[in-house]
Amino acid sequence: MVSEYPHVRTVPLRWKDNDVYGHVNNVVHYSLMDTVINTWLIEEGGLDIERGEVIGLCVESHCNYRGSVSFPGSLEVGLRVGHLGRSSVRYEIGMFSGEGELIAEGHFVHVFVDRESRRPVEVGGKLRESLEALAG
Repeated sequence: MVSEYPHVRTVPLRWKDNDVYGHVNNVVHYSLMDTVINTWLIEEGGLDIERGEVIGLCVESHCNYRGSVSFPGSLEVGLRVGHLGRSSVRYEIGMFSGEGELIAEGHFVHVFVDRESRRPVEVGGKLRESLEALAG
């Protein structure tokens, strides 16, 4: 249920999201996960993707498809933190149709690293506080 996610964003589907079979292509689901996570990190976590010393690198992603959706329409994309480690976070994502049907669910793992050295760094400050809140 979408109510199981502390952050939900409505994402409109686009004409180009449909594949030749008439439904949203699987790569779009991954793009939506990445977009919702990074939008949240910028708006709520204070992540500065252009000049910040710390950046998040995706080291793992996975998606299970449960249903089909197509343009025109939108998806409700739910986001929560499943696990917060010292330098990494595992997000859990649910994608729901406008009628509340689970379309896809997945996870996405970020490791936070120093922009220059690309070595893992401890998640702290506002970012950690925000991630803890997203974990419930």
